[in-house]
Amino acid sequence: MSDIRFEIASLHAAYQAGVSIGEMIDTVDARLAAADDPGIFIHLASRAELLAEAEKLGPFDPVAKPLWGVPFAVKDNIDVAGMPTTAACAEYAYLPAKDATVVARLKAAGALVVGKTNLDQFATGLVGVRTPYPIPRNAIDPKLVPGGSSCGSAVATARGIVSFALGTDTAGSGRIPAGLNNIVGLKPSVGALSAAGVVPACRTLDCISVFALTVDDAYRVFEAAAAKDDADPYSRDPGVQGLAARPPVLTVGVPARTDWTFFGDEAMQAGFEAALASLETLGCQLVEIPFADFYATANLLYEGAWVAERYAAIRDFMDANEAAMHPVTRQIIGGARKLSAADAFNGLYALQGYKARLAPVIASVDLFCVPTAPTHYTVEAVLADPIVTNSRLGTYTNFVNLLDMCGIAVPSGTRSDGLPMSVTLLAAAGKDHLPASLARDVHAASGLALGATGWPLPRGDVRVDVDEGTIELAVVGAHLSGMALNGQLQQLGAMFARAARTAPLYRLYALAGQSVPRPGLERICNGKGAAIEVEVWRLSPQAFGRFVAAIPPPLGIGTLLLDDGTSPKGFLVESAGLTDAKEISHFGGWRNFVAGQLQRS
Repeated sequence: MSDIRFEIASLHAAYQAGVSIGEMIDTVDARLAAADDPGIFIHLASRAELLAEAEKLGPFDPVAKPLWGVPFAVKDNIDVAGMPTTAACAEYAYLPAKDATVVARLKAAGALVVGKTNLDQFATGLVGVRTPYPIPRNAIDPKLVPGGSSCGSAVATARGIVSFALGTDTAGSGRIPAGLNNIVGLKPSVGALSAAGVVPACRTLDCISVFALTVDDAYRVFEAAAAKDDADPYSRDPGVQGLAARPPVLTVGVPARTDWTFFGDEAMQAGFEAALASLETLGCQLVEIPFADFYATANLLYEGAWVAERYAAIRDFMDANEAAMHPVTRQIIGGARKLSAADAFNGLYALQGYKARLAPVIASVDLFCVPTAPTHYTVEAVLADPIVTNSRLGTYTNFVNLLDMCGIAVPSGTRSDGLPMSVTLLAAAGKDHLPASLARDVHAASGLALGATGWPLPRGDVRVDVDEGTIELAVVGAHLSGMALNGQLQQLGAMFARAARTAPLYRLYALAGQSVPRPGLERICNGKGAAIEVEVWRLSPQAFGRFVAAIPPPLGIGTLLLDDGTSPKGFLVESAGLTDAKEISHFGGWRNFVAGQLQRS
């Protein structure tokens, strides 16, 4: 049964068709043997242990347990009860009595832990070679580094040994390995996934991340694991919004071309250019953003406060067992001994300055797109120059947690030399659903197989999670996605539901005497109306009330009739507001009208 596909929907379909947990375990073992890579796992669960855990699940029930029987791997700086935690340092090892909070939540959802994966020691690195154990082999090209620090988790996922794997991400460790192994790497908002039971690197920045073969699987795991946890003082209410179709138009910030950094890798640059062209094909509006302050923020991560934080995390162990540590890890973390409290505060002050300057920049677009990594490095090149190569890999990742952003790395194509191309989509904290919804379309447009499995990307319907407590609002003008006032909806936590048209009962006008161009939608009764394009968004009752209270005359909210048979609330115009207004119904919608005006100007 080694042909069982391990994406969650495919695996559940196999279980529904009669495949047993035992056959799934046989498949895991067969793929692990075929990989012939002793560097992937540090510890493996036995067959008997997996069967015993599976016995606790009861009959197949993917509704009660959405991850029923799904095999996953855990980076070995995250606790799994009964399995040693080493952080890739045998002398540091301890046997935890209980699971990390995230592991416990995933087990409760039905997932089964296959084992603990290799990493850059103490999660210090982006390369995946700073380990006393064998170096995991990149799943696409064994000459290349697998990426770190979550190297084993990424390779296990890319090879289809597990359905998903947990990593951690402080400087990019949940994104770089994904990009280098042709898989998805979801890095949530800081604090969305509890870090209780995780060996800290930088406690103020650490995130548990999710590696998966598809965006849907990564987000499904995120939904199952995300929760406020009193055991983690840095945990916060994740406010998880369901994964749904993305808005038709998104403004996407990209590094200004003059700020691009690829260290001479022309194939990676060409791959990024192709990814940006794909975004435009998907309807995104690209906005070039000067990136000097983002790069300067990234440079802070290996200076002052955050190097000292790494030392603080393992100070007692390091002072007593320094000789046991990997030499590069020892060099990096040991540098903190030269730092003072003043150095730490200077770093914090510098970060606050960058945050203040970049906050309006981040808010000016819906999300960002950057290369996941600026280049590929061979293992040989990294071992020859371990510090510089590692630093370069973090060019587009190091600033993200410092600026409290969420993100997802997603395969976007294949470079001219056949190596993986990946981009990372980023947004402000709490908007995890937005990069994920666009990443799903980017992945689909790539036409790539999943990881190193050869499996084609499944073509399923978009999963739409509907909150029954929300109110649907149809917008017709500047609140449409990608337009000037759409940010008002997003600031209220509105979720895009669908694009639609009204029933042919309306006329659309460009209102006169407005400081900002506004449309007016009028319901008519003479049967000579038109169908007008709208977008339907969902808001909580409280947010809907705040939104309606701010609507200026002559606009108001009524009930619209749409051609899909639904009747959401929506914008209408008072008859007095139509004085000197220009009818524009023949454009079919405000977006087409605005585009026509721009072409004529």
